[in-house]
Amino acid sequence: MSDAHNAQLDWDEHGQPLSRSYGDVYFSRANGLEETRHVFLAHNQIIERCQALPAGGRLVIGETGFGTGLNFLCAWQAFAEHAPRDARLHFVSVEKFPLTQTDLQRALALWPELAPYAEQLLAQYRAIHPGFQRLLLDGGRVVLTLMIGDVLECLPQLDAKVDAWFLDGFAPAKNPEMWTDSLFTELARLSAPGATLATFTSAGFVRRGLIAAGFAVQRVKGFGHKREMLAGPFQAEPAPRSAPWFARPTLAAGARQAVVIGAGLAGCATAASLAARGWRVTLLDRHDDVAREASGNPQGVLYLKLSAHGTALSRLIVAGFGHTRRLLERLQRGSDWDACGVLQLAFDAKEAERQNKLAAAFPSDLLHALPQTEAEARAGIGLPAGGLFYPDAGWVHPPALCRQLVQHPLIELRPYQEALSLSRQQERWCVEGQNGVLAEAPVLILACAAEIGRLLPEANLPLKRIRGQISRLPANESSSALRTVVCAEGYVAPARDDEHTLGASFDFHSDDLTPSVAEHAGNLELLREISQDLAERLDTQTLDPATLQGRAAFRCTSPDYLPLVGPLAAGQAFNQAYAVLAKDARQVPETPCPWLDGLYINSGHGSRGLITAPLAGELIAAWLEDEPLPLPREVAEACHPNRFMLRQLIRGTGSPT
Repeated sequence: MSDAHNAQLDWDEHGQPLSRSYGDVYFSRANGLEETRHVFLAHNQIIERCQALPAGGRLVIGETGFGTGLNFLCAWQAFAEHAPRDARLHFVSVEKFPLTQTDLQRALALWPELAPYAEQLLAQYRAIHPGFQRLLLDGGRVVLTLMIGDVLECLPQLDAKVDAWFLDGFAPAKNPEMWTDSLFTELARLSAPGATLATFTSAGFVRRGLIAAGFAVQRVKGFGHKREMLAGPFQAEPAPRSAPWFARPTLAAGARQAVVIGAGLAGCATAASLAARGWRVTLLDRHDDVAREASGNPQGVLYLKLSAHGTALSRLIVAGFGHTRRLLERLQRGSDWDACGVLQLAFDAKEAERQNKLAAAFPSDLLHALPQTEAEARAGIGLPAGGLFYPDAGWVHPPALCRQLVQHPLIELRPYQEALSLSRQQERWCVEGQNGVLAEAPVLILACAAEIGRLLPEANLPLKRIRGQISRLPANESSSALRTVVCAEGYVAPARDDEHTLGASFDFHSDDLTPSVAEHAGNLELLREISQDLAERLDTQTLDPATLQGRAAFRCTSPDYLPLVGPLAAGQAFNQAYAVLAKDARQVPETPCPWLDGLYINSGHGSRGLITAPLAGELIAAWLEDEPLPLPREVAEACHPNRFMLRQLIRGTGSPT
């Protein structure tokens, strides 16, 4: 796929951007800023609504056509100036052809008064790839969810309750594919009670379509030389929501307090997402600090194992990669992370064929094929083959990311606290340890990998542990030529602190976390397969594996390789409530799901936690706060902890796989 997924722009003599594909302007030539304020802000009462928000309240705005982000920045400015300090703005926008970073910068330079907001947007505007992309701005107080793709493919995947719609996009005459009854039906489905809508167009078929969908829109005075526009409230009944076992649990009003067990990436990310929303979080870990288990390796790789078929896992990985990549901008490049690129070698014919399909399915700024000579030039070392290059990926020191995530006044990290049992008393979860209660709160999130099985045995969650060992190789002048991460069956990263990280072994049977000489030797074999040249530069032929440093940890994974993220039902009650599914899987009983009140899970990230765990923290927060989900609804359902109980019931089997 070429870079045709970005907008192709021309610029007129006033420095205004025009869309080459649609032959239309992005904003009014008279005054784009005033037009946005007139059409979208005034007619959705955005300023009044910001002023009326309660403490801790939020406003959700939905938009068709992100374009240059002008409407978003105007709404953010109004929110910043008029909303309570602890309120939050969620802005969800669809864009088929996102502007490149350079074009966005050039377009936004036209509005100097928006510069403080535009600078933050530009700093986070990277890895904007197809699917859902979440950007956190103003310390998480402003959340922008961009859906990159066709509006009629993206909106049906959205799960949100929108308070105000900015129906933008190019004019109906120039872009008839967008302005359809299917679009108006989706807007109605996603509207919260009391939602409003405004659009610059007054076309008769748009007005009739919106009215038929339940919007009481009327023609009102347009901006500038435009005589009329449309605006009005949503007045129909909200559409029914999803199947009860994937519905949103209702959270009892009251103190926003949570206990998170496990201070690896999943736990730290969950704590960060909740703290950004005003929650007080107690983070318990049995070790002396964050990231002491699988998240503790010196270098983890942003490794994207994708599918050309748009599977739930592949969509999760693209969305998670973008989110993590934007978070990393806050860390110290060179010591904490590096966007040096990742090269996946086409080590045999089958892998080469898989890579060709991926190169055809994804935009080239996410991945592209490199022939052997170019791959060697990029990596700085001799290689057995070319492969796929991911220019925006690289390596991360996971403990640095964990520490950054928990730097928040509302998060209290409590080390040396090993949870031994859980109980629910008076609408609070109690976590007990060796010497009594360690912590209690209305909400409990288990982010302690496979240890969840020990704390929640009756849930019978199919989490399995896989031992992995990395080896640390002292770098030298010759090995420092390595400039990108290179992967085949294993991976090797450019030097950090004068060491290369090499790994990682897979062992399904061992429970021993002492690094083994045999696995160091195995890792050296993986290195020779990646690059005989680099193996020689590192002198591996004379290296004794017994002298190598390394570390071993357990990855925690599930049978379908997707993580478990979300609320959990009580097993026996679930089976009773939905027993009919064993006879007829198409039934959708009305019975509300028997949730384990206030219990959530964030686990099973396998060897891709760097990519999926931070976004999973946002997903947990969205479930808890009834916010727009940061992922397509079906991807969130594919990660739902209840999926195993559901499958077990439908198949009538005793095992939850």
